[in-house]
Amino acid sequence: MRISAQVSVYPLAQEEILPGIDAAIAALPAPGLQVQVGPMSTLIAGDEEMVFAALRRAFAAAAAYGATIMVGTISNACDVPAE
Repeated sequence: MRISAQVSVYPLAQEEILPGIDAAIAALPAPGLQVQVGPMSTLIAGDEEMVFAALRRAFAAAAAYGATIMVGTISNACDVPAE
């Protein structure tokens, strides 16, 4: 099944927040996934297994820098608009 997700990462109590956010974004792309980075969140779409795997990779990448919150909305009814 094709799904989409809107996700945001929030590093907590870290002197520099961008490394964790950048690492999460860098961990998302994979063949067959659409990734659209925005100023406050990132949209990803593709096969259900691939999207959830990408979210796991992104969280692990961000959490490697310290305490992290990831907020997401997942849908099987919305898609990432073409750029």
